[in-house]
Amino acid sequence: MTIPSFVIGIAGGTGAGKTTVAREVTEDVSDSVTRIPMDNYYEDLSHLDFEEREEVNYDHPSAFEWELLRDHLDELLSGQTIEMPQYDFTMHNRKDEHVTVEPTDVVVLEGILALYDSEINEMLDLQVYVETDADVRILRRIERDVVDRERDLEGVMDQYLSTVKPMHEQFVEPTKKHANLIIPEGANRVAVNLLEEKVQAEARSHPTWNVDEELNLSDDHADRDSRRAPPAATPGGDGERWHSAENGE
Repeated sequence: MTIPSFVIGIAGGTGAGKTTVAREVTEDVSDSVTRIPMDNYYEDLSHLDFEEREEVNYDHPSAFEWELLRDHLDELLSGQTIEMPQYDFTMHNRKDEHVTVEPTDVVVLEGILALYDSEINEMLDLQVYVETDADVRILRRIERDVVDRERDLEGVMDQYLSTVKPMHEQFVEPTKKHANLIIPEGANRVAVNLLEEKVQAEARSHPTWNVDEELNLSDDHADRDSRRAPPAATPGGDGERWHSAENGE
C-alpha cells in the first residue's frame, strides 16, 4: 500500500496555466503521481434540465462538492483507492462512469479554487498559485471554449463578464495569500524546474530535497497565516512560456 508523501495544490484563475504546470512537473514520473482535477468535483446536477445547468455559476465555491473532494483526498492520503467522478463539459454535468484512482507517492490537486477550502489546505504540503494577466487568461479561455468545446463566442464572453471575472476577483485571487509559491506569467521554466525536482525526489523517496531551503517555506501548517509574503518564481532567461489547455467551466 502506497501512502502519499507529498501533496501539492495548484490554484489560479481560468486560463492561468494551472494544468500546464501540473502536467510539466509530473510527466517524467507519471506512474508515481496522482492528478486530481477539481473540475471532476462539480456538484451532480442531474436533477436540473440542460437549460438550467447552463445558467449555473460554475466559478462560485458552491458549485463544487467539497465534502466528496475532502473525503477522497483523505482516503488517498490514508493509502486507499477512490472512485473519482468524471465531468462532461458539453453537458455541464457529471458522466455516469467513474475512474479508479490508486494512491501514489505524490498527489496533485489543481483547479481554480484548489487553495480555497481550509480543510483541504491542511492536507497540502505545498500550495502553488499561478498568476497570469487577465487579458491573457481571457484569450486562452475563448480559444479553449470556442475551439475545443464548440461554444459560441457571445456566450463565452457573456459568461466571462457575468460570472468568471467577478468570481475570480471575489474568491479565486484572494486564495493567493495561502500560497507558498506564486508563479508569475503562467508556467515559467524556473518554477516548473523547481517543482519538477521536488516531485521527482518524492517519487524516488529521496529525502535530500529540502522545501525550506529551496522555496523558503515553513513546514509548520499551523503557522501558515503568519508567513511572510510568498516568493515569486521568475521566468528563465529565454522567456519561454507554455499555453494552458486546462479545464474549468
